[in-house]
Amino acid sequence: MIRDLDKIDQRILQELEANGRLPIVELAARVNLTNTPCSERVKRLEKGGYITGYSAIIDKDMLGLGHLTVVQVSLAATAEQSLDKFNDAVRDVVEIENCLMVAGSFDYLLTVRTRDIAHFRMVLGEKINKLPGVHQTSSFTVMETVKEPAGVTRPRP
Repeated sequence: MIRDLDKIDQRILQELEANGRLPIVELAARVNLTNTPCSERVKRLEKGGYITGYSAIIDKDMLGLGHLTVVQVSLAATAEQSLDKFNDAVRDVVEIENCLMVAGSFDYLLTVRTRDIAHFRMVLGEKINKLPGVHQTSSFTVMETVKEPAGVTRPRP
């Protein structure tokens, strides 16, 4: 059991992670509860911080942002102040979808969404490499997304 969650709570989380727009009626049926207890459990999970929000998954290709690149970033220094400056600045770069601080041979792993390679080159040179404390970057163009986060399903070609 995960931190005071019973099997029904865990199942509710699984169902909502797969489809956050499930109506309570359908969710309740899937977890074998009536509507009111199911709704109360969802509210408790939200209040308890297990559910932190709901969102729409946007098809970036449809928006002309189909080029995805993974960027490893090494900082010149990793003192708390340096990390804070980098963290604050990276949040302002709209093309950066995700920024993960990692342990290993580099400090951060970014996923960067752009129109094409030329747009990525501009973002790398004008934005990412100018972030505070950046010492070195290594970039990897994504050729295919094999597995996406929970709730994202796409038909196979």
